[in-house]
Amino acid sequence: MVSVSVAISKLPHAKNIGLPAYATEHAAGMDLCAAIAQDIILAPGERRLIPTGLSIALPEGYEAQVRPRSGLAIKNGVTVLNSPGTIDADYRGEVQIILANLGKEAFTVTCGMRIAQMIVAPYGRVAWKEEKELPVSTRGAGGFGSTGTK
Repeated sequence: MVSVSVAISKLPHAKNIGLPAYATEHAAGMDLCAAIAQDIILAPGERRLIPTGLSIALPEGYEAQVRPRSGLAIKNGVTVLNSPGTIDADYRGEVQIILANLGKEAFTVTCGMRIAQMIVAPYGRVAWKEEKELPVSTRGAGGFGSTGTK
């Protein structure tokens, strides 16, 4: 397992919110919490940008991915839009989460509530090599459910 050092700053409205943390020893994602002054009620079908009160400075060659929390999704129908959302290494603004209520009942977001998870991972850069034809593969152009249908 690779460990990477990431600079993080807490904004004033996150003074009582902990830093992102792994919930278990083998968790891949760290929980992100809502840093809000008052509860936010998400009506069914509504989406809102929820602040975390955190800014990060990822090292070059790394990204942070923001993903939904499975418990919120299954129990309440609440998910993260634009998922996984990417935080680039050169972004220094506040990490904010686009929460959407896909459930049938209103959902209340409270200060300190775990609303998403974040995974920090290395990425590669692509150097395109344009070709007139691509090498043949067994799968070919089959997609959208084509594997395992034969």
